[in-house]
Amino acid sequence: MSFRLYDAHNHLQDARLKLHREAILAALQKEGVTGMVVNGSCEADWPEVLALARSCPEVIPSFGYHPWYVKERSPDWQAALLRHLDAVPSAIGEVGLDRWIKDHDPEQQEEVFAWQLRLAAERNLPVSIHCLQAWGRLLEILRAGPRPRCGFLLHSFGGPRELIAPLAELGAYFSLPGYFAHERKARQRETFQHVPPDRLLIETDAPDQLLPAERIQYPLADPATGKAINHPANLGAVYRFAAELLGEPLEALAERVGENFRRLFGAVSEARGANPKAETRSPKEARNPKPE
Repeated sequence: MSFRLYDAHNHLQDARLKLHREAILAALQKEGVTGMVVNGSCEADWPEVLALARSCPEVIPSFGYHPWYVKERSPDWQAALLRHLDAVPSAIGEVGLDRWIKDHDPEQQEEVFAWQLRLAAERNLPVSIHCLQAWGRLLEILRAGPRPRCGFLLHSFGGPRELIAPLAELGAYFSLPGYFAHERKARQRETFQHVPPDRLLIETDAPDQLLPAERIQYPLADPATGKAINHPANLGAVYRFAAELLGEPLEALAERVGENFRRLFGAVSEARGANPKAETRSPKEARNPKPE
């Protein structure tokens, strides 16, 4: 494409993409992907996200404990998270609440999410939030605060249309995945037609959330299973889907989404551009929440 693309949420560190990584990075450059937020999900993958951030200037690293993995956290998880955040300018995520997964523990999820949200607020870092079947509770926690002044991302927003306004008032940005192009996702498509123009972002969530087959520009398979997975360079196809959905010229949409992306993640991106290996703040300078 002749304009810049920004992926608000992916998992480039995922093991399913590792064998393909060199080709993936070449395709991303060809497609004009200027920035992408690569989200860690647990202690096990944070080092891989950090390594990608140090080798790829387009990567904005994000470190967080995903609600699916909170039961696996170590006693030192908070210190480990702080070490990664201090290693490079970064965001916080993927974090959140999930009532959909089997045998979920709401109390543990909320404890871990609340601590990370406070950390994002104290450092004023953008935070990427996952939420499934817990929208009312998420709204309560966000309203109770604190929240980062720069705002937060609702990754693959699937909540009800009625929550867009109150969430936007609290600082939310709403990220549209290509997965919502599937015919069965009509409700989610209708919801995104009501997202404020200055709060729309676009994501791949690669290697997950595949586009419909006819929209896939870069087919890819998991080397271990042969199962189709989402190539991060399908970002351009997601932009085209968004332009169709919203009835906008593609280039105008891309310009607006770029402005939104830079507003939310720009401070982290600029800090990385100035000195990608510099620490955001020393541990003595950071006002960190005390472990609970």
